[in-house]
Amino acid sequence: MSAVEEKRYVGYKEALAYGLAAGGKSFITTPTQSGYLSLFFRKVFGVPYEAVSLMMLLSGVWDAVNDPLIGSVIDKTRTRFGKLRPWLLITPLPFAVLTVTLFGGPSFLNGVDSKGVKIAYMFVSYILWELCYTFADVPFSGMTTAVSPLPQDRTRVISFSTFISGIVAGASQTLLLSLMDASSTGVWNVSLRTVFLLIGVISAAFGGGLFSLAGIFTKERVVQSARQPSVIEGFRVLVRNKPLLLIVLSNMLMSAGGLYNVFTTYYFAEVLKLNSLKLLIDIPGGAVGIGTYPFIPAIKRRFDNKQLMVIHFISKAAVGVVCFFAGFRHYASKAVAVPILMLLNIVISIANTVKNIISTEMIGDTIDYMELKTGERNEGVSFAVSSFFGKLTNSVSTSIATAVLPKIGLVYHTVNGEQVAVKGQKTDFYIWMFYVLVPQLLNALGVIPFFWYDLTGKRLEDIRSRLTERREKMLAQRNAETNSEKKGFEEIPERTDRSLSEEEK
Repeated sequence: MSAVEEKRYVGYKEALAYGLAAGGKSFITTPTQSGYLSLFFRKVFGVPYEAVSLMMLLSGVWDAVNDPLIGSVIDKTRTRFGKLRPWLLITPLPFAVLTVTLFGGPSFLNGVDSKGVKIAYMFVSYILWELCYTFADVPFSGMTTAVSPLPQDRTRVISFSTFISGIVAGASQTLLLSLMDASSTGVWNVSLRTVFLLIGVISAAFGGGLFSLAGIFTKERVVQSARQPSVIEGFRVLVRNKPLLLIVLSNMLMSAGGLYNVFTTYYFAEVLKLNSLKLLIDIPGGAVGIGTYPFIPAIKRRFDNKQLMVIHFISKAAVGVVCFFAGFRHYASKAVAVPILMLLNIVISIANTVKNIISTEMIGDTIDYMELKTGERNEGVSFAVSSFFGKLTNSVSTSIATAVLPKIGLVYHTVNGEQVAVKGQKTDFYIWMFYVLVPQLLNALGVIPFFWYDLTGKRLEDIRSRLTERREKMLAQRNAETNSEKKGFEEIPERTDRSLSEEEK
């Protein structure tokens, strides 16, 4: 066993700091999930459906331009802190400022009736927010592979990240939904625009503060090549990375289930008319999800990552079908819908808890795979492209969902300065269908690429073993070169006579 295999690089304090940073990121991004964002722009800001749908679609196109380029910029970064950590040090502040800017739109433009001005503000604020988010998210995700060469270290960091981010995201959602209901029911005499401004400020201060811990306390330990790869080289390596391309394709297919976030939000807001009821439904799933973490090592000993991904897709599709028909005639009844949705959420929570850990591990495996083939690590491009295709299809799904809402009879009219929902006869049923059934069936499409994924078992063990040997040799060579340079410098005689010699003159 080598020294690298015996040593544990990442302590619990560093893993905890990374997990808290993940929680901070989740606290900021939870209110920007597609469902809440669609509701915010439409119901709170008063932007027309068509403009919101178009903005969601164009934001996906915008991601197509900026995500891979940002990933390449990050891969080319070379500093004494590494290539990922510098971005984690500088992005928290602008990330926080742009979050306040995004959710403060209705308050900052209070009294402005021009839809054109509102649409322009929506486009500019969200696209800038999305750009900053990418600069923050790509290096943050990449750090899970760069923080250590050991799989067990990476699993620990990813587990802390998903565990804490889930809890903090729940706190963010609880705050948002509770304040929305307090405003809507008159318990708190403030408008929804004030609620979202407050959410933006709290997210920026609390979430941004936690997110800054990633840059302060985490370190890059995987040896990077001194040479800076060009943008073209980064994409060439990506094209040759078959396992990563299969994961990306799977992310694209399952992101079509992004309809779930939109119709979840509208189901509780406009069918059950109680936003915070979602919190009650989330409690069993959240508890079971947390209880899943201790069993993940045992689960991973029984199944490999590929098998777990297949189980993830099949289980969610099956429970979606069961729950849809169980509530087929009683979707508007809280007494019937709540226990059904609790069951749905429990299965989704277990499946997503395992999936969130192993999918990040798998991307790290593909980066190791290409390092063995090419000698280069491409965390920036790899995570950016993986994230981009997921965001692209999610944006398309959100755009489609937003455009579908008026088609199924849900429209808003302005009454006394507030947006009031008007529904058709079957609107509630369609919202139930697009919430419970359709997303889970579409999500199951993501299983298809994994039939060709083969980065598992002995092949993966061999890659890790050979990489360990290569990294040890590379590190020893660099240390030898550094010591040689120091020795050569020390052997240069120091002149005691600082006056110029005749020859120098």
